[in-house]
Amino acid sequence: MESKPQVSPSRRLRLALLFGGRSGEHEVSVVSARSVVAALDPSRYDVLPMAIDHAGRWADAATSQRVLSSSGDRADQVTAFVGSARIDPRLLEDSVDVVFPILHGPFGEDGTAQGLLEMLDLPYVGCDVTASAVCMDKIQAKRIFSQQGLATPAWEEVDAESWRRDPRANAARCLGLGLPLFVKPACLGSSVGITKVKDPSEIERAIDTALEHGQRAIVERGVDARELEVAVLGDLEPQASVPGEVVPGHEFYDYADKYLDDHCRLLAPAPLDDEQSAAARALAVRAFRALGCEGMARVDLFLARDGGTLWVNEVNTIPGFTSISMYPRLWHLSGLSYGELLDELVRLALERHARRSRLR
Repeated sequence: MESKPQVSPSRRLRLALLFGGRSGEHEVSVVSARSVVAALDPSRYDVLPMAIDHAGRWADAATSQRVLSSSGDRADQVTAFVGSARIDPRLLEDSVDVVFPILHGPFGEDGTAQGLLEMLDLPYVGCDVTASAVCMDKIQAKRIFSQQGLATPAWEEVDAESWRRDPRANAARCLGLGLPLFVKPACLGSSVGITKVKDPSEIERAIDTALEHGQRAIVERGVDARELEVAVLGDLEPQASVPGEVVPGHEFYDYADKYLDDHCRLLAPAPLDDEQSAAARALAVRAFRALGCEGMARVDLFLARDGGTLWVNEVNTIPGFTSISMYPRLWHLSGLSYGELLDELVRLALERHARRSRLR
C-alpha cells in the first residue's frame, strides 16, 4: 500500500455514511452500510448515517439511525423507510469531515452523488465524478477498453428509441454476435435486469427487460470463461489484491445468487497459478487506470477456461461491502482487515481532497 492508514486526528472524524438511494440496488446498499458501520473503529469515527429512500428523499437523523441499526443482513430483510428532505442538512453545515457514499447503482455510484459532494467541497471515499459516471455506463467503459487495447467480449448497443422503431433489425444485429448472449441495462449493477439468451427467440424479451431499467441496453457475447474479481485500492499508485473467483450457483451470477441464497461459491483466493494471478492483477490495475479510477474499484475479469485469454468485463466503483462481498474479503486475504481497509479508504479521500485543494 502507499502507506499505513493514518486517520486518527486529535478528535474522532465525523464520517457521513450515505446509503439506500433511488436505484434498484437500494436494498443492497443498506446491507453494505450496515457492514461498514460495524467494521468502523468507534474510537476513530463518529458515524452520521444518512439514509435516502427509493424516491430520493433523505430521511431525518433518527430514521437513518433506525434503518442502519435494524436487524438482518440480507437484502430481502431490509426495513422500509420514508424520507422527507431534499438533502440532509448536516451536509450543509460544518458537521462532516469526510463522506462515505455506499450508494450502489444510479443516483449514487454514477457520479451524481460525487458531483454534489464536489459542490459542497467535502472529501469523499472513492472515484471522482468522471470515473464514476464512465464506469457505471457499461457502453462508455467498453469504448475506452477498446481504445486502450484492453480485451473485452464483443458487444452491441441498443437504445430505447431505435428498439421501438425497429426491434427486428436490432435483434438481428445483436444475434450476429453469436449465442449465448448476455443482455444488460447499460447503467445498472448487481446483475439487476440481466438475461442470458441461449435461443434467438429469447432476444426480444431480454432487451425489453433491460430497457425497463434505462434508455440503453448492452448485448454482450458470452464467453466460455471463469469469472474473476480483483479489488483495486489506491490513488497515485493503485494496488491489486489477490484475485477471487465466482462460481455461480445459478446459470450465471445473478441477483439472487449474489444476495438471496447461498448457492454460489466465492473462491478467495482464486485457484490460479502464479502467472495467471499476476496477469489478472496487472490487467485489473490497467483497467482501473484506463477509466481514471481513484480510491477503490472492483474489477471483474473473465479467464478463458483453457487458461489463455483474459478479458475485462466491467469495473465497479462502489463494490458491495456486505458480509459476503468480495472486495473487503480479497483485501483481508491481501493483508488488510475490513477495518484497516476502511481506514485506508478514508485516508485516501482526505489526501486527495487536500491535494486538489492546493491546485485551486
